[in-house]
Amino acid sequence: MEACMGCLGGKGGDARTVILNNGREMPVIGLGTWQAPKGQVGAAVKTALENGYRHVDCAAVYGNEAEIGAVFEEAFAKGTLTREELFVTSKLWNSEHAPADVRPALEQTLRDLKLDYVDLYLIHWPQAFEKVNATNVSIPKNADGTIKYDLKTTSRSTWAALEACVDAGLCRAIGLSNFNSEQVADVLGAARIKPAMLQVEVHPYLSQVPLVAFCRERGIAVTAYSPLGTGAVIDGSTVVGNPVLQEIGKAHGKSAAQVAIAWLAQRGLVVIPKSVTPARVVQNRDVAFDLTAEEMTAVAKLNKDCRNGFGGPLSADGLPRDVKHPLYPFRPGGPAF
Repeated sequence: MEACMGCLGGKGGDARTVILNNGREMPVIGLGTWQAPKGQVGAAVKTALENGYRHVDCAAVYGNEAEIGAVFEEAFAKGTLTREELFVTSKLWNSEHAPADVRPALEQTLRDLKLDYVDLYLIHWPQAFEKVNATNVSIPKNADGTIKYDLKTTSRSTWAALEACVDAGLCRAIGLSNFNSEQVADVLGAARIKPAMLQVEVHPYLSQVPLVAFCRERGIAVTAYSPLGTGAVIDGSTVVGNPVLQEIGKAHGKSAAQVAIAWLAQRGLVVIPKSVTPARVVQNRDVAFDLTAEEMTAVAKLNKDCRNGFGGPLSADGLPRDVKHPLYPFRPGGPAF
């Protein structure tokens, strides 16, 4: 699953693409929209599209797909962008895993994004919640504040419903997010359409080498979310403040953040940095430079297997909220990767 040079994008920046296992191209650098606030995310997407981005990563649970969709609609209407030039990812939320709920959830996402199809649709998390009627995103709770889990729906049955969405032309490719290796293997064991993508947290402090290799051996591409570490601190430094990354950046006239993104892209990963600051949106795609073998190794040595992204809010006991769900992917004692 090597990254290859593509012709998407323009306006400078990194226009490389990966070829998914369905034969379609996906831009290596995309705009992440998690935690991009309403009222700001639309401007960020507009800035991104105006500066060469052709890949936007979305999710129903982010609560901002309608604002993003308005930007897409405007760009299509003005003729500054065609649908075929744009790669859009979205994700099925935990409360919509029951097979009968999958297509309606995707159809709501399509209405919000003002699209006829998404290029890639992911199961956001393996653990399922109970459904709340008349919504496509919910976090239902018991009286004591714990989550109402759906313990009957399996990932395989949800996957079959995603496959039906591909058959219906509502999505071009399907994949997984936040699944561990055993859970990916379980879906593969029954899949008629193989997962095209696994989206997980990857950054210099969490290199995910075994999981990336596992996916690559099975023809599954990997997207790195939280590529700048979401504030993770190792030896007193965040990723963007890390002296090793800063020193490498000086040699290329780039920032530590750009070095981290370039390191991931050079490994053949898709990378979705998020920002609503216009200058940073542009800089995060300006990573079309090559790190030397020595520089790649120096960044790899920063790995501490430090997971710092959103594994679910913490409960009073300090453990992730969903750790009691049997399908929570990062439970203590679970698979190594």
